[in-house]
Amino acid sequence: MSNNITKKYILGVDQGTTGTTTLVMDENWDIVSRGYIEHEQIYPKPGWVEHDPMEIWDKTKESIRLALEAGKIDIEEIKALGLDNQGETVMLWNKVTGLPVYNALVWQDKRTAEEADQLKEEWDEKIRNKTGLIPDAYFSALKIKWVLDNVEGVREGVAKGEILAGTLDTWLIWKLTGGKVYITDGSTAARTMLLNICQGDWDEEILEKLDIPRSILPDIHPSSKIFGYTDPAVFFNCKLPISASIVDQTAALFGQACFEPGMVKTTYGTGCFMEMNTGDEVVSSKNELLSIIAWRLGDKNTYALEGGVYITGAAVQWLRDGLQIIDNVAETEQMALSVPDNGGVYFVPAFAGLAAPYWDQYARGMMIGITGGTTRAHIVRATLEGIAFQVKEILDAMRKDSGIAIDVMRVDGGAVANKFLMQFQADILGIPVDVPEITETTALGAAYLAALGIGVFDSLDDIKDNWKLGKRFVPQMGTEERGKLCSNWSKAVERSRNWEKEIA
Repeated sequence: MSNNITKKYILGVDQGTTGTTTLVMDENWDIVSRGYIEHEQIYPKPGWVEHDPMEIWDKTKESIRLALEAGKIDIEEIKALGLDNQGETVMLWNKVTGLPVYNALVWQDKRTAEEADQLKEEWDEKIRNKTGLIPDAYFSALKIKWVLDNVEGVREGVAKGEILAGTLDTWLIWKLTGGKVYITDGSTAARTMLLNICQGDWDEEILEKLDIPRSILPDIHPSSKIFGYTDPAVFFNCKLPISASIVDQTAALFGQACFEPGMVKTTYGTGCFMEMNTGDEVVSSKNELLSIIAWRLGDKNTYALEGGVYITGAAVQWLRDGLQIIDNVAETEQMALSVPDNGGVYFVPAFAGLAAPYWDQYARGMMIGITGGTTRAHIVRATLEGIAFQVKEILDAMRKDSGIAIDVMRVDGGAVANKFLMQFQADILGIPVDVPEITETTALGAAYLAALGIGVFDSLDDIKDNWKLGKRFVPQMGTEERGKLCSNWSKAVERSRNWEKEIA
């Protein structure tokens, strides 16, 4: 291959829960092409959710290949690659064979719920103070412990120095570099419940408590720098700099150019996640939100408050694949608009429990208010409204924690294409909802950081100028109607809580 090919593009790779998206960005920060491919969701038992790491590795490369083909782009034209990952999902593998010792345990996986309850009883305040998180099966720590304790031969492999553990950024970077680079970044490490958020390193006391050897954990690096280069033997015969790694939700915060304290974005995906930039200070939550590292640039952390909803887009997929009452996600907008209201139906999609602000691992999904007059359209509308209600609960908690009067929310992700949902979201929040021109801000954030890592940008101000408003949704609902809808939603949530415990 000629070395005279002009390098003009940046790859942003978003390794998500249901699939992997690759964006090819040009020098004007327009999307040239896109590649997307789904991977399998594995459910061995109720409450267990797994991914095949080898499939994710293959599908990540396939996503990149599809993006390059769609844009008729040669891999040699790429300047750098930036990667974001799905966060708490974690795995262990044998560095000698290069093979996983077990499937990756997905962030939605609840097999360690009882252990999380016990940890909460014993160490709740300590975990919160050290990590900014709430003891929960959601995070990586207890998943790592489960594999160590339950998969035959793994502890012995650790003793021999053969076992590595990591979130999917660590796995993919290790694979991309042919096993030469074993790292994570501060934002992803902060999702494990093993990172001391103030010290910026693995917490020895928590590791000892959970019997997780530090030797199996990767080094922690900034979110933007050249970590290493792809190995041509495994990556399109190309040696390409990998210059960004970040967790998915704060990648979207970065992609939304929320660089000032108090700026808020919400990403609608499989779940739904809201982040508020809190600058260089850790804001401790009194309303069950998480204090996280948004990104680390050089030796400086930027922190954020986060509230997450486990099931949002996944509830719409369930209407399609589980109930089979819709043929595709796109038709939900018109179906919701075909009825004047929800017909008194409320849907709490607590398939995997409730996250912020409840942190109820035993809540389960519930639809209530069904009558003989309930139609498919009412169920679809209730599903979309349930997404918006959950987002409002998080925004309310964020306002209380920060003391900041949030007057606008930036949004992104697949669901922002649904005009009914975005208008209802603005109505139920009582503030404008801003959709940017580029809504795939997770992969975009990874691409921005990759460009920053190789010196394309000099500062965050250079990136901020690229953000462009696509459409603003302004609230149209009255205060009385909003209050009634939210009151009914709260009653529905209370009826869904602790269900699994009560029937056990």
